[in-house]
Amino acid sequence: MLHTLLTSLPDAFRKLDPRVMVRTPVMFVVEVGAVFCTVLTIRDGSGFGWAITGWLWLTVVFANLAEAVAEGRGRAQAATLRKAKTDTLARRLEADGGLVPVPATDLRVGDRVVVEAGEVIPGDGDVVEGIASVDESAITGESAPVIRESGGDRCSVTGGTKVLSDRIVVRITTNPGESFIDRMIALVEGASRQKTPNEIALNILLASLTIVFLAATVSLKPLAIYSGADQSILVLVALLVCLIPTTIGALLSAIGIAGMDRLVQHNVLAMSGRAVEAAGDVNTLLLDKTGTITLGNREAAELIPADGAGVAVLADAAQLASLADETPEGRSVVVLAKREHGLRERSAGELTDAQFVPFTAQTRMSGVDLPGREIRKGAASAVTAWVREGGGRPSPEVGTTVDAISSAGGTPLVVAERTAGAVPRVLGVIHLKDVVKEGMRERFEEMRRMGIRTVMITGDNPLTARAIAEEAGVDDFLAEATPEDKMALIKREQEGGRLVAMTGDGTNDAPALAQADVGVAMNTGTSSAKEAGNMVDLDSNPTKLIEIVEIGKQLLITRGALTTFSIANDVAKYFAIIPAMFAGVYGGLDALNVMRLSSPESAILSAVVFNALIIVALIPLALRGVKYTPSSASVMLRRNLTVYGLGGLVAPFLGIKLIDLLVSTIPGIG
Repeated sequence: MLHTLLTSLPDAFRKLDPRVMVRTPVMFVVEVGAVFCTVLTIRDGSGFGWAITGWLWLTVVFANLAEAVAEGRGRAQAATLRKAKTDTLARRLEADGGLVPVPATDLRVGDRVVVEAGEVIPGDGDVVEGIASVDESAITGESAPVIRESGGDRCSVTGGTKVLSDRIVVRITTNPGESFIDRMIALVEGASRQKTPNEIALNILLASLTIVFLAATVSLKPLAIYSGADQSILVLVALLVCLIPTTIGALLSAIGIAGMDRLVQHNVLAMSGRAVEAAGDVNTLLLDKTGTITLGNREAAELIPADGAGVAVLADAAQLASLADETPEGRSVVVLAKREHGLRERSAGELTDAQFVPFTAQTRMSGVDLPGREIRKGAASAVTAWVREGGGRPSPEVGTTVDAISSAGGTPLVVAERTAGAVPRVLGVIHLKDVVKEGMRERFEEMRRMGIRTVMITGDNPLTARAIAEEAGVDDFLAEATPEDKMALIKREQEGGRLVAMTGDGTNDAPALAQADVGVAMNTGTSSAKEAGNMVDLDSNPTKLIEIVEIGKQLLITRGALTTFSIANDVAKYFAIIPAMFAGVYGGLDALNVMRLSSPESAILSAVVFNALIIVALIPLALRGVKYTPSSASVMLRRNLTVYGLGGLVAPFLGIKLIDLLVSTIPGIG
């Protein structure tokens, strides 16, 4: 951290430009006061004046340092992103089918370019022809290549990424300077970060307090003259700087930048600070079932024998029928047979005399034919029909088991066999189920404690959706969801005064992403989805929506905690400066000198020094953020007042007293 502070110092001094400082009213007043004190001290030449002036300038520099450190972290990330921007030569596809080499900077929306293996994609766009493996490590940091293909929800490509195999035709969707990487660089550097509504409101409050304290401080001059305790302009400026909320005024911008920076560290790009704040205020989370709440593929959970067959026979037949099934469901049957029933894992290559029957949409079953034995596995209706065609009769037990699995939200697969000279018979049922990700119930319980309602979105039927929702612990679900249903649900929630967050990756998700207060688009999704959302997840991990909400809440809590600390801090400083200014005339004020400071001069200087140093001390907390623990608003408020309110009162008493002991040893001040 010390190295970061030192490397950011030059930027902190550059920010002393009044045109930059005026954007932060509180610190601009401190800078103006430092200029006044500099002029007065040059005229008078007192050691006390130089000490006050020096620490006033350090207060301004330290405030700029907080923002410079936050921006410096963003610039480091931007440097990595710039490596993805190269002077690329594109091959533009003309109307006559010819290819014309042009600089990537000359490409416009609607142009089509051909990109082959080993070439860099020259601009953001959608794949309109072909399929290719693409290296996106420059954007996402993930070294594993991804597949991009025309049509569907995985057609979007990003300029600066590299095609590893095959050939694709890309339709450009952005003009030069408007690409995804350009926007990322601008945002992480803070160049396009605009103040959020809450930030603007807090700035207005801080400016108002500054005006009030400025008026109060100015009025002390005639009072001091009247009472015979005339104070210099130098002392009044020091008093003003200590009374106005300099701590939060210095750290406010850094807190906002750091919030967006934490998102970037999680590979999430927020298009605005408003989106980060909105995430912290979200009341309703809309979550896709597949890939978010569940693992994405149904897995074999149980083997249920039927018609007198033993579980060992069923496990052996299920494994054999799944050896050539390369689907995740098929592989899970092989794993279950090995893990639960001790069967040695076999490969299709070992069975040289086997003839495998592939799954088709027409037959809805697959299997294997061995010498003297046929095995089939598939949908209950298809396999039982196969059994009946061969003269067999499945027992009612099979139907009961199938119905029970279906009603619980699972998928039943029936396994049957026919041996030489015998009629087919059902061996049992495989229970496939959606596997809820580990820890999801606990995460949703945390959301509930935060006052957030979770809604699972799925295309499954209501029966299956209800079973998954109950297992995962979500508050509600929307089954057989269409794009119109999602939009209607979001509008209903918003009409009730709630803020809504959701994720999506397809063109059909774009309207709902645009309507949601926090719309997180997957980087693997379509360009329209990324344009509609106000955040983009570079890892394309829908579960990250929960982390985004937590980061947003951490930002709001950090701002609130440091505001509380700053105000409490200022209250404590009154006990240092007011008695020092007037105790000589109004003896009763000496009772307020609870710190028993050495002299008026050391009291004032100690308060100014503490006022500057506390900013530096709080920079790491402003950048890291206050630790967020899911709890109710009342609990968080109580903790905020106890830790940062009480801490803000106690810290100045200890800090100013300690500094006073050191300052009082300086000749001419103590």
